[in-house]
Amino acid sequence: MSLKDKVVIITGASSGIGAATTKKLVENGAKVVIGARREERLKSLADQFEEGSVIYQKTDVSNLEDMKSLAQLALDKFGKIDAIYNNAGVMPTASLNEYHHDEWQRMVNINIMGVLNGIEAVLPTMEKQGSGHILATSSVAGHVVYPGSAVYCGTKFAVRAIMEGLRQEEGSKGIKSTIISPGAVDTELYKSISDEKAQEDLIESWKQPNMALRAEDIADGVIYALDSADHTSVSEVLIRPTAQEI
Repeated sequence: MSLKDKVVIITGASSGIGAATTKKLVENGAKVVIGARREERLKSLADQFEEGSVIYQKTDVSNLEDMKSLAQLALDKFGKIDAIYNNAGVMPTASLNEYHHDEWQRMVNINIMGVLNGIEAVLPTMEKQGSGHILATSSVAGHVVYPGSAVYCGTKFAVRAIMEGLRQEEGSKGIKSTIISPGAVDTELYKSISDEKAQEDLIESWKQPNMALRAEDIADGVIYALDSADHTSVSEVLIRPTAQEI
């Protein structure tokens, strides 16, 4: 299959996996509509490509109207939406008895509601088209639970449940869905951890042999799923560093 001229929306595109996926999609001829809260980062990314290949808009995925506006931008510019990759997420880690209520709420708003808002923003268009592909970033943490990350894991389990429900409900209408579940990836996600010691420990773990993926490794998985034939749905892509145990 060819990704040439496919229109793909990506959230959380200002760095890491979102930015890497944007680059690989443009290399494959796609038109990409990117959103994130850091507008200057979006502009810098879009400026790397031929004019019109990448367009951007400042977007808070926890705000439904922002997501609908991003989808409308894609329609106004390109006339269709072939796919959306709901990639935005945060990972503040802490034990439950530290009572980081504001961080819990932020994870729910971004990691869960961000995915739901992305689905709501594009699903009417895709149902009208009779085609489309919705992807979302879960995590290995959506498969296993470990100390210090109960709420984060809970949000990523929720993403998998939502996306499986989407698959069951919309597959017969020609709409595909894919869960992207990375293991440890060397990205800026660690910056959402408020505990500086926890940040340092995570970064140190990435320095061990085969203990961290690159953002480009996950982007390759996204391209694989997007480039599948219409009758083929890659339901989940789970990618771990070779030495990661969980």
